[in-house]
Amino acid sequence: MIRFATHDDLAGVLRLYRELRPHDPVLPPADADARWREVIAQPHLRVVVAQAEDQCLAATCMIAVISHLASGGRPFALIEHVVTLPPYRGRGLGRATMQYALDFAWSRDCCKVMLLSGMQRPEAHRLYESLGFRGDVERGFVIKPTAPSGAQCF
Repeated sequence: MIRFATHDDLAGVLRLYRELRPHDPVLPPADADARWREVIAQPHLRVVVAQAEDQCLAATCMIAVISHLASGGRPFALIEHVVTLPPYRGRGLGRATMQYALDFAWSRDCCKVMLLSGMQRPEAHRLYESLGFRGDVERGFVIKPTAPSGAQCF
C-alpha cells in the first residue's frame, strides 16, 4: 500500500533513513518526535511510504511543493530521501512511491519536479530515468556548511 506517512510511521521512516544515511547522528526520541510532527504538519510537504504485505514500511520518499512567481506562478517540487530497504528491492516499491509523489506534484499543477541523487547510485538513476527524469536538462549544484561541531549534512 502506497500512502502519505502519518505520525505513527515515525519508527519505520527512521529505519528507512538509517538505511539511506547510516552515519547520520541519531536524534533523541523526543527530538525525533517533535521534528516529525513539524514535518507532517506542513501542507506543502509530504512523506510517501510503501507499506509491504508484512506491514513493514519498505520504501519512502519526501516531496516538497514550492510556490514562487516564475513559470506563470506555477509551483515546482523537490523530491528527496528516496530509499527502499534491501529485502524489498526489485518489487517496484521505490517506483510506486516516486509515482505517488509525482502524482501529488502534478495534482498541485507543478511545472517541474527535481531531485538530486548521489553520483555513485547508478541503479537509482536508472529508476529515475525510467520514470521520465532526465539528467541532461538542468545541472544540480550543492553546497553544505560545516557545522560548529564539525558534522556535515551528507
